[in-house]
Amino acid sequence: MNNQRYDLLDGLRGVAALMVLFYHVFNDSKSFFVWPTPVSEFFHSFLAVDFFFILSGFVMGYAYDKRGLTLKNFLKRRLIRLHPMVVMGVLIGVVAFVVQGMTKWDGTQVSIEALMIVTLLGLFMIPSPSSVEVRGNTEIFPLNGPQWSLFFEYIGSLLYGVLLQKLSTKWLRVWVACSIVSVAGFALLTEEGGIAYGWSSESMNFCGGALRMLYAYPMGLLMARVFRQRQPKALHHPMFLICSLALVVLLGLPWLGDKDVETIYQLVCIFSFFPTIIWFAARGVLTGRSQKVVSFLGRLSYPLYVVHFPLIYLYISWVGRDGHPYEGYSQPWTPALVTIVASVFIATLCLLFYDEPLRKKLTKRG
Repeated sequence: MNNQRYDLLDGLRGVAALMVLFYHVFNDSKSFFVWPTPVSEFFHSFLAVDFFFILSGFVMGYAYDKRGLTLKNFLKRRLIRLHPMVVMGVLIGVVAFVVQGMTKWDGTQVSIEALMIVTLLGLFMIPSPSSVEVRGNTEIFPLNGPQWSLFFEYIGSLLYGVLLQKLSTKWLRVWVACSIVSVAGFALLTEEGGIAYGWSSESMNFCGGALRMLYAYPMGLLMARVFRQRQPKALHHPMFLICSLALVVLLGLPWLGDKDVETIYQLVCIFSFFPTIIWFAARGVLTGRSQKVVSFLGRLSYPLYVVHFPLIYLYISWVGRDGHPYEGYSQPWTPALVTIVASVFIATLCLLFYDEPLRKKLTKRG
């Protein structure tokens, strides 16, 4: 698989990251908007996490399988790739929390000591217990909510380095089959249904997040092995556009109105639709200027995913204040658009002047 196809896959990661941004802006503040249609809420964009996990497993498997890397060198590469932006996301989260007034959602004041504790925990990728959670809604990474998925990404990388890469394809198929049964059973049998779990310190929520990762990473790895063996014919059609539109539709659909139907839709997405999109995208070939655009979108995806949520905290706090000028007679379009633009702008600055230069230096030293 050449660099063009890596760019195409990473470009889809950028599309998914944008959908997550829209989801958090519009769905998390839906009580402040009066929509003519629920499609505007981008309801299923939380499934982008599962798409990220499958895609990461696919790319890691294709890049590292049979490379003979030691566990130490592999984990060092993953830390260099992921942790600089983890640190930046936590620091931006601290600033946003202080600007917000250092209060929980119920208005309770948070001490400097508690803020320091969750900051240190976040910097070292350690989930915060509910006893020191500074938001009041059991987030395991309360300064930057989406960091929970990066925590499971770290676990997935460790699992790959220690075990998954050593499994034969036969046993990897068994793992994937068992994980499909586990995820489906969990989603169908829990009271709330679905798979929107992982962000909370509550035991069932945390367990659900682990199951999502334990299916998605091995699934991506299995796909990479099959892809490498078959080497399917390259597709020169506009695969990025086709796959992007499919992903936007799947992530942008509104809630389907029934818990069981909703759960089945989520499971079909992660078990069938997402792997299919990744498979066809891996076969696609970029041409001309589109490669540069798609490549940049892919490079931007991770910083955007990491930095946007502290701004979402500020945005929700702003539009939800008592007496806010937008409340009661006008939808908060201005702060919503400012949040979107600011997220992309800050992510671009982090990419160009922090993340890529720092990773380059760390790689040379390594």
